[in-house]
Parts: sequence; C-alpha cells; structure tokens
Amino acid sequence: MTGTLKIAVARLWHEAHSFTPVQTRLTDFRRKEWQQGPNTADFYRGTNTEIGAVVELLDSEKDLEVHFSLCTAAPPGGLVPQAEMQQIHDAILAGLESGPFDGIYLSLHGATLSTGSLSPDTDLIRRVRALVGPDTPIAVSFDMHACINPALADLVQILSGYQTYPHVDMKETGHRAMAMLLDSLRHKRGMRLHLRPVPMLPLSHMMRTADGPMRELVDLGRKAAQKPGIADATFFASFTYADSPHASAMVAVTATLEGDISAELNSLGAAFLERAPRFRAAVVRAKEGLSCAETLLEQRREKGPVTLIDTADNPLSGGIGDTTGLLRAWLESSSHRRTVFSFFHDPALVTECHRLGEGATFSAQLGGRIMPEYGAPVPLTVRILRLTDGRFRNVGPMENGMAVDIGRTAVLECGNLRVVVAETCQSVNDLAWCNLHDIDLAEVDLFLVKAKNHFRAAFEPHCIALIDIESPGPSPADLNLVPYRHVPRSLLG
Repeated sequence: MTGTLKIAVARLWHEAHSFTPVQTRLTDFRRKEWQQGPNTADFYRGTNTEIGAVVELLDSEKDLEVHFSLCTAAPPGGLVPQAEMQQIHDAILAGLESGPFDGIYLSLHGATLSTGSLSPDTDLIRRVRALVGPDTPIAVSFDMHACINPALADLVQILSGYQTYPHVDMKETGHRAMAMLLDSLRHKRGMRLHLRPVPMLPLSHMMRTADGPMRELVDLGRKAAQKPGIADATFFASFTYADSPHASAMVAVTATLEGDISAELNSLGAAFLERAPRFRAAVVRAKEGLSCAETLLEQRREKGPVTLIDTADNPLSGGIGDTTGLLRAWLESSSHRRTVFSFFHDPALVTECHRLGEGATFSAQLGGRIMPEYGAPVPLTVRILRLTDGRFRNVGPMENGMAVDIGRTAVLECGNLRVVVAETCQSVNDLAWCNLHDIDLAEVDLFLVKAKNHFRAAFEPHCIALIDIESPGPSPADLNLVPYRHVPRSLLG
C-alpha cells in the first residue's frame, strides 16, 4: 500500500471488581484519562502507555495519519453503570464516523464490566466492526488480566497484550499492536487471530514476570512469535475478581492467513495448564507478617523500610481502600517502629481535614465505612501533619510520565504512626507519591500498604524486604471465598 495510512485510535481501560459496592463512574474516567481529538497526542506524548506508543509512531512515521477518538481510562474498581458505559461506547463510535479508515487500533483492558453487560469490551468491538465493515483490520491490545471472549477471533485480526507484571511494557505493547497493523496494511498481508482457552484461573499473586511460571510462559510466547507466520503469541491470565463467564486463562496467537498453527496453540495451551499448581499463593496474616518484619528490622544493616503489602485490599485489584485489619494488627502489636500506613479512601474525612487545616488535632474514625465486614472503624486521635492537592507526575517505570490526580489527601500523625487518607481509591505505585506527602523512605521502618505486584516496580529497590500479607478484604487469595455467579467453579483448582 502506498500513500498515507489513516488509522483511527480509541481507548477504554478499566478493570472491574464484581464484589465491591463502589461503582466506577464517569467522573472516575474523566479524572484519570479523558482525551479526544488533536490534543490527545500532547496528553500522551512521552508517556509509557499504549497511546504514548501511537504518538511516537505519529511523530516518526511520515506515511501515518492518526485520528484520535475518545481515549479514556479509570482506576480499577466496581462495575460501571450501564448507561454510563453506553455513553463511553457512543462517544468512541461517534469519533469513528469520520472514516473510512485503513485500520483501527483499540487500546482496551479486557476485564471491563458494567451493570448491564458481562463483556462490554466485546460489545464495543462488535459495534466498531459493524461500523467499519468486515474488511478493515482491527488491532486490539489488552492487559495481561483480560477476560477474553472467544468470539473475538471472528471480530478482530490482531491482538497483543502486556508481557510484564508489574505492567511496565504498556508502550511496548502499543508498539507491537500498531506494528502488526501497519505491517499488514503496507504489505497487504492478511492476519488472523487464534484463541485457545485454558481451563484454569491463575492467581495474580504469583504472576510476576521477573521469574516463576509467568516468566517462563512469556519466554515461550516470544519464541513462538519468531516462527514463520506467527506475529505475536501472548498468554492472558484473566482477572480473578471479575465475575465473567470469560474469566479463564487464554492463549492468543496472531498469525498470517497461511499455514496451520493448531500444533503451536496446543503446545502453548498445555504449557499454561501444566504450570497451574505454581500459581497458588501462600499468604500470611498481618500478625505473622509484622512479627517477621520486626525480626528483619532487628537484623537490618541499612536504612529503609520493611514493607507489608496487604494484597486483599489492593486498589489495582479493585480493592476499596477501607479495610482495617492491618492497621488494627499494628496497633495491637504496640510497635515502636516509625510507620507509614497507606492508605484509607475517605473523601469526607479528607474534606474535614482540609477544613481544620494543618496542625489541628481531632478524633478520627479510620476505615470500616464501606464494607464493615472487613473490619470496624479504628478510632484514633490524630494531628493533621500535611495536606495536598493529590497531583503529581509518575517518575517510575509504571505509566512513566503520566499526570496523576488522586484527589486531595491528608497525612495524619499519631505518635510514631503516619496515615495517609485520600479522596480517591488509587494504589501507591510511584515514588512521586512519597514526595507529595513528604515521606522519606530512608527514615521509615515499617511501610504498610494496600497494594500488590505493581507496587514493586518502583518501590522494591528502596525496601529492605517486601512481605505479602492478607487481612480480610474483597480480593482474597482463596478464590473459594469469592461468591462467583458466572465463573465456573471447576476453574478454581
């Protein structure tokens, strides 16, 4: 193909937790990412994101013209009200009506859910396919934790996904998807997506790609992608807290139209399934984790904290930022260590702190307001140490360069304890968060965080040790505790 290639781009990124009462609203999308039209390139330029990759190509490829439809994202959380999901879909479709386009690229998460649909990603792709017709190639990128509907094999030609966890390869994923799309257009090379469901539901606790079973699978996929006719082979692990009939592991292979890749699909699927036992996680309770931390602190030879990671209330797993088990265990331990607790999601408490002002002392009720079955509120008399507007720009590997708005925050002090309270429920994943709150990790002994694997990308080099613990919360490691309606129990192992 010669001449200018016209590519339309849209984005809808949200990971849904089916078992929290806190819905994800349009305001959450607008706060994190809500861009369309020519200014979209300026927003994402220089960021480690999928659309950042598109902008890099736009700036470097002379035959490329990009039309940006709506590009939006919200932090993981509860289901999106159906009417609001429909508004997002309608806005994306409206932005594609100025075609025709040579190709379409959709940056999606793959584990989006709404109150009226078990697969809004599929709904959107079906509408896009109906609009552009059967012959326009569609490339899609998904998060590693996508819940993939097998019907997508008949709707899109190209698919790739994150190959790192923590997800520090968002830009690389966008480049892979766009490279396949542009190659197919420039060389008139037909592509086909092949999907192979794998009957298992891997636990993300053990899914880090520095080593272990997921590292081995990523390496196998990369080797497969070097074989003739195969452009991409990605292992998708699903999201365990999205109650979707499509919540299962999946192998996705994008290949040229020629040739039979069934043997490769069988081999990759078998490799995934045989590693199922290695995805099981052994987590410890808060009391045991604190005891282990104290031993490590007694032995330490350098500055820096021992970090306890409370995985069951991780906001990037759709946690509510409100469970109190870890804080209560720390208080019961009577620890003398300099401790930072992050965080509680409580907009009303933040408003009260900003009304009172820095230096004020008052009696606060911390946590336990959303799902008290995961711990009653903790009463503490605190002093307001610091107030912020909650705005910073990521400096670490995760979404590097992206502007972040976590809403207003307050740092509360009670003796040797500092507690951060925020207006929104977003994980601590970047050292710029520490700078915002005037927290020097070298002067912290214990760092208690609601997080999981993404936290490690920026913070692991600055911690003496990281201990995964689990207090009662909405995202337990034991999936038999999750009240699924649509996920087959046979997948739980």
